[in-house]
Amino acid sequence: MTAADHVSKLLATCARRILCVRVLRQHGLSSTSMNDVFRATVLAKLQYCASAWSDFCLVVDRQRLDTFLGQCKRRRYSYDDIPEVAEMFKNTDAALFSRSIRNDKHVLQHYLSERYKIQYNLRPRLHSKQLISKST
Repeated sequence: MTAADHVSKLLATCARRILCVRVLRQHGLSSTSMNDVFRATVLAKLQYCASAWSDFCLVVDRQRLDTFLGQCKRRRYSYDDIPEVAEMFKNTDAALFSRSIRNDKHVLQHYLSERYKIQYNLRPRLHSKQLISKST
C-alpha cells in the first residue's frame, strides 16, 4: 500500500464522515457543536498516526488533503482556522516528540540517549537528548 492509496482511503472515510456532519446540520446542530463534531471526527481521522505515514506523502497527496479541508471550510463545517496539512503534520510530530521526551516510561524513550557535552557555544536545544544515528 502506497501513501497515495492511504490518502485516497482516508479521503473516502472523511467524506463519509462529512455526510454525517451534514445530516446533523440539517437536524439543527448549532455551529459550535458542528465545529466540535468536525474536529472530533474528520480532523482526528486525518491526524491519527500521521507521524507514521505523513513523510511518505507526495506533494500531490498533501494538495489533495488541503483541497478537502478547504472545501470543508468553505461549506462551514468548521469555523476555526484549519492549518494546512503540512503544518498539521509538523505539529503532530512535534507533539509526539515532546511527549516521548517528557515521559520516562514512553516506548520511544530508550531510543533517545542523553546528550553529550559540547564544548562549543551553540544555540540551546529544547531537549537534552541525542538522537540515534540511522542504521540499515
